[in-house]
Amino acid sequence: MATLVSICLFFPVGGNAGETLYRLVNDRAIAPLEHFRECEHCPEMIVMPPVTFMMGAIRGESRTPFNMYGPLDDTTLVPRVRGPDEINIIPSEHPRHPVKMDIPYAIARNETTRAEWMACVDDGGCTYVPDHWVLQPRGAHAPLGPNHPVINVSYLDVQEYVAWLNAQVGAKVYRLPTEAEWEYAARAGTQTRFAQGDDLTADQANFSRRGTEQLRRGVLMPNLVDRYQPVPVDKLDAANAWGVRHMSGNVKELTLSCWTDQHLGLATDSAYLANSRSQDSCKWGRRVSKGGGTITGWIIYGRRGVCVPWRQDVWKI
Repeated sequence: MATLVSICLFFPVGGNAGETLYRLVNDRAIAPLEHFRECEHCPEMIVMPPVTFMMGAIRGESRTPFNMYGPLDDTTLVPRVRGPDEINIIPSEHPRHPVKMDIPYAIARNETTRAEWMACVDDGGCTYVPDHWVLQPRGAHAPLGPNHPVINVSYLDVQEYVAWLNAQVGAKVYRLPTEAEWEYAARAGTQTRFAQGDDLTADQANFSRRGTEQLRRGVLMPNLVDRYQPVPVDKLDAANAWGVRHMSGNVKELTLSCWTDQHLGLATDSAYLANSRSQDSCKWGRRVSKGGGTITGWIIYGRRGVCVPWRQDVWKI
């Protein structure tokens, strides 16, 4: 049940000694980590500070016990369980490499909400009204509210929403983030599994107790919960040190980057953006998703998933 996080571009301007300031379309000056909203229905944005970070997973960072990229077990014909001393390296999360964030940008504080999406629909900018409920384990439909993330929207639907946002401010400044921009905002200057540390609690992120116990190979974790549905974007203590919420769990988030079997290893954010824009379409329409969802176990920031361009209306949970 994918959602989207938009980013906003702006221009650097001179500030006082040692100070970096940027200029919005409306000529307002803003500073790193400042919050702003450019129009009534625009998302609340947070300015990202421009530095270099290490992109990709640290060796052994993933706790997945299975070797998903090796031969199947001869007896069970399922992926082989790693040995206790084997370092878990998932190729799609590597190589780990430095990326200079050379494009000034802000990222949405929250996932795009149903209310924000419907403002676009009501104004004629978005043509698709997605279902807004999830299926519970026993078959019941759980309706979601206006402050829940919008779900079951495709990459093509998102392009209508982004175009509508740009029309609201009169400039082409909003787009999806590259996977480098997403991971940089998620890590918030940290190098631990999560911005809050090496572990997450059920009060910090919406993820699966059952899935996490399976990742920990049967270790019971009674302090975790299975909510089986997203939570509103302003619920839980889900913000990292830079104020960006729900970068782990809740719903998968779309990026602009085309899927590759491993990181491209590019040196700058502008190179990642140029690579995304150089392709009229991704191979088989696949783009990188980040963040995981409510039915997955602990999701590290280096993890990458795949989103296809069409809607997955039956994928409600």
